[in-house]
Amino acid sequence: MGADIALTLARAGCPTHLVETFESVRRTLPGRLAAGLDALGCPQRLDRITVHDSVDAVPWPAVDLVIEAVPEKLDLKRRLFADLAPRVRADAWLTSNSSSFPISAIAEGLAGPHRFFGLHYFMPAHLVPLVEVVCGAASDPALAAALAGFMRSTGKVPVIVRKDLPGFLANRLQHALGREALALVDAGVATPEDVDAAVRFGFGFRYLAAGPLLQRDHAGLDVHAAAAATMYPGLAANKEPAKSLTDRVAAGRLGMKAGAGFYDWTPETIAKEKARYEALLRAGLVLLAPELPPVEPD
Repeated sequence: MGADIALTLARAGCPTHLVETFESVRRTLPGRLAAGLDALGCPQRLDRITVHDSVDAVPWPAVDLVIEAVPEKLDLKRRLFADLAPRVRADAWLTSNSSSFPISAIAEGLAGPHRFFGLHYFMPAHLVPLVEVVCGAASDPALAAALAGFMRSTGKVPVIVRKDLPGFLANRLQHALGREALALVDAGVATPEDVDAAVRFGFGFRYLAAGPLLQRDHAGLDVHAAAAATMYPGLAANKEPAKSLTDRVAAGRLGMKAGAGFYDWTPETIAKEKARYEALLRAGLVLLAPELPPVEPD
């Protein structure tokens, strides 16, 4: 995730310092970064990225923005920021790419919590336009707006999440849909394949053109209010993960990484699926290009 984030910054011409402490991963980064920038149409910007083996090697006085993308372990993130906060300038942004921990919890005990934000990218970070700027209780709204402006200058579409809720904005919406989807599978209403098809080729297809609230303006609020009155009482409201999910986890069917999830996977089908997935994301970017902030390669 950190490497993909670095690609988005380098594409925008930002000098970017990437810290990778694992030597085996660090050896692969030059090729991965070169391929990523080539695919983004700006191979000449590889020189904007410097890879370091330690935070000690970073020229901290020159750093305007810190983006943490270490594993999702709260203590690890807290220890890292406790180490980084004294190194950076007092006017630099401190941000975490965490997708699960409240930003206020990560920043607890840090000096200058007004400059601490969530900066939540979505995988793959160099292709998905959205980034969430998440405010904690002590975050400065003016700094949040400035950070969103900087994200826009890197070609991302920023949204400001003004309250530090678990899951922030997009993941809460995603899990609300997922809860109902899994409940329908549990109830035998539809197979996983048909649930996926209903989203991709039905209402989800329209999301490329309009979000759920704009879509309601298209269709008419009265129509949606009437439909909501009929369906809301019967929508899933379970507070625990669905059986169709927990049973697969218990059986070790964890998705592609385990060779099986809702679907069965082999190395060949994984490679084919990842290629299909990325090709469609890139095609979507072409369609959305007129509405995305511009980034002009050198």
